[in-house]
Amino acid sequence: MEDHVNLYKTLKHYFGFDSFKGDQEQIIQSLLNGHNIFVLMPTGGGKSLCYQLPSLMMGGTAIVISPLIALMKNQVDVVNGMSEYSGLAHYLNSSLNRAAILQVMDDVRGGRTKLLYVAPESLTKEENIAFLRSVKISFYAIDEAHCISEWGHDFRPEYRNIRPTINAIGNAPVIALTATATDKVRTDIKKNLGINDALEFKSSFNRPNLYYEIRPKTHEIDKQIIRFIKQNPGKSGIIYCLSRKKVEELAAILIANDINAA
Repeated sequence: MEDHVNLYKTLKHYFGFDSFKGDQEQIIQSLLNGHNIFVLMPTGGGKSLCYQLPSLMMGGTAIVISPLIALMKNQVDVVNGMSEYSGLAHYLNSSLNRAAILQVMDDVRGGRTKLLYVAPESLTKEENIAFLRSVKISFYAIDEAHCISEWGHDFRPEYRNIRPTINAIGNAPVIALTATATDKVRTDIKKNLGINDALEFKSSFNRPNLYYEIRPKTHEIDKQIIRFIKQNPGKSGIIYCLSRKKVEELAAILIANDINAA
């Protein structure tokens, strides 16, 4: 009961929420209990809270492996904005100079940092492995975990070296999170991370706030797109094409028709 109370106190204190969304509470509780976890949750479903909150409640530092430097910086800024101390979260990647890296290491060693975001390339560096081996790791969170899979749409070789690197640093629970994974990709992720025993949480991808419509494509698709855009003045949108060449061609056509496009 006390753990339950502390969970909600931490949620309210740091994040300002009174309740969890979907499977968040069960995921977090399972991680606190030391289980490996696989999370399939749509964008906007609250994946980051599933590792941010338990990191604040556990001893040591959580390692969050993330592929995008901009995303790391954004999440670190958000977490640090919830605390009076700026070192609650840090990131370790190629954008940092030596002085900044030493500051990160000092905060982690001092127990001040609860979340350390690391690019997969940085994680495998010998000096970083040696450093992380010397500190207490609460758990490993692998964000955008579909990058691990050779079947995934965003394959990155460095992601397939995560398990050997974890073994070199020291064992701790693993939580893998993604918003996009077929059954084949999900199986590949779990196998590659060595977490076949992971508890699985799959959230519905139905987004009641979104409206979907499919229309037949005509032979004069460019005119069809222009007509649709001009019927929706003042609105913005995204058009996907199958190649960069087609993107550039369509953008030029839209601009020629007095439509703001880039």
